[in-house]
Amino acid sequence: MERDTAKLIADHLLQIKAVKLQPNEPYTWASGWKSPIYCDNRITLSYPRIRTFIRQELAKLIENKFGRPDLIAGVATAAIAQGALVAEALGLPFCYVRPKSKEHGLKNQIEGEVSPNQSCVVIEDLISTGSSSLQAVELLKAEGVVVKGMVSIFTYGFNIAEQNFKNANCVFYSLCNYDILIKQAQLSGQVKESDLRTLMAWRQNPAEWGK
Repeated sequence: MERDTAKLIADHLLQIKAVKLQPNEPYTWASGWKSPIYCDNRITLSYPRIRTFIRQELAKLIENKFGRPDLIAGVATAAIAQGALVAEALGLPFCYVRPKSKEHGLKNQIEGEVSPNQSCVVIEDLISTGSSSLQAVELLKAEGVVVKGMVSIFTYGFNIAEQNFKNANCVFYSLCNYDILIKQAQLSGQVKESDLRTLMAWRQNPAEWGK
């Protein structure tokens, strides 16, 4: 991760409120976890300058870490748009992977054409535990696609995510992470010194925090 890029991404996400921090009024995730942070990177799509910067940095990250793949894949639904933008920038084919098969029509779970032995980089908007992201990776592998790795806009940096990716033998890189985001939020006055302990404690044990 390039530190200057990570700081800029963090500043952008905070500026447009794609990331919201509420240490004293936590959010509830779909998983049931209580969280002092909520991240919705889809908001970046509404800001052309920021959208373009993210697209350029994701494309650069892919080429620097993986070379030029044959295919870009996005994880539905949040990373479909980001993935298509990056595929367009690199002039590559694009597909996306659903969390489950459609219940009608062709009942596809992978939308778009994929072929055995195609090399692929998967794009995710953010990584929490990595479970849903890695499900997409396994589905592509089952079709014979050679997944070189994954890139994301943001990662929470959970230990469980690092272990899950290690177990799946899948490398991943992110433009920005939780530590840098919190630091930038502190510098911009969006996080008080008194909130830092709460924010860092949550990251160490998110499943139990707030219970």
